[in-house]
Amino acid sequence: MSGELSDLYRSLGTVADGHELTHPESVRRLADRRARVRVAGSACAVALLVGGVAVGGRLAYPADGGATLPPPADLPGPVPTGASVLPSPTTPALTAPSRTPSSTAPSGTPSRPPSGPVAPQPPTSIPDRAFFVLAAPNRTGVESRGEGPALPTLCGRRLPSDSAMVERRGRYLAYKLPETPTGNVPDGSYRHTITIYRTGRADDALRELRQAVRGCPDQKLPDDGRTWRQRLLPSGVYGDESVLFEMRAPMPDGMGEPGSDEVRLVRAVRIDDVVTVLWEQGWEYTAAERTQVDADSRRAVAAIENWLD
Repeated sequence: MSGELSDLYRSLGTVADGHELTHPESVRRLADRRARVRVAGSACAVALLVGGVAVGGRLAYPADGGATLPPPADLPGPVPTGASVLPSPTTPALTAPSRTPSSTAPSGTPSRPPSGPVAPQPPTSIPDRAFFVLAAPNRTGVESRGEGPALPTLCGRRLPSDSAMVERRGRYLAYKLPETPTGNVPDGSYRHTITIYRTGRADDALRELRQAVRGCPDQKLPDDGRTWRQRLLPSGVYGDESVLFEMRAPMPDGMGEPGSDEVRLVRAVRIDDVVTVLWEQGWEYTAAERTQVDADSRRAVAAIENWLD
C-alpha cells in the first residue's frame, strides 16, 4: 500500500470517529415509514384513475343503453360530411311574461273597476215625501194634488226644455201668515211643482226661464183686462241655482187699497236634475210677501235634498 493511500484511510478514520453512528433500529423504522408513504401515494393515484375511467364510461355509455349525451350547447357538434352548415336559430332571451288587463281576477272573481267618483243617476219618479210641509203656524189644511201648469204664461212662450222632462208632479196648497187668526181666510196660495229632467237639461230650463221673463216685460192675460209687468229679481242662494221673478198689475176696482198692486212671486230652484217651482198665486187679490215665499222656498229645497240623498 502506497503512502498516499495510507494517509487517506487515516484521514477518513479521523472524520468518522467525530460522528455518532445511527442505531440500527432507527434506521429500520425510517425505512418502514418511507415504504408506507410510497404505498399510500400509489393507492391514491390508482383510485383517482379508476374513478375517472368510471365517470368517462358513464358519459360514453349511458346505463339505459340510449344515445350518448349531446355535447354542451355552447360547443359546436361535428358537421356531417357534405351537409350545408345552417346558422343556428337565436334563442330568445327569457323575459317575464307580460301582464294583460283582464276583467277577471286569477281567482275567477271579476276584478273591481277603478275607484273614483261615479256620477249619480237622476231619479225616474217623484214620491210624496219630495214635497215640503208648511211650518205649523202657516198651515190651513187646504191642499190638493193634480195636474196644472208649472209656470204662468209669459207672452204665450213655451219653454223648449219641457221636451226633456222625465216626470212632473204638482199640487195646490193655501197658507196663512203666523199672525192671522185661525179660522180666517188664507193669506195666499202656491202652485207647487217638481220636475225631473234628463241628465244635463235642468239648467236649460232655468236659462230659458230667464230669457222668457226678459223677453216678456209686459202682457195682457186672457180674461183679464189688466196689463201685467214681469221682471227678474235677485233670487238669493237656493239649491244649485235659482230664478226669481215677479208679476205685477194694478188691483181691480174695488179690491184692495186704492192705487195698490197685486203682486205674484215665482221662484224656480234647480237641485241636480230636479227643478222645483213655487208660484205664489195669492188669495182673493192679496199681494205676496217676500219673506214668506223665501221661507217656504228653503223648506221646498230641503225636502228635495233629503229625497235625493
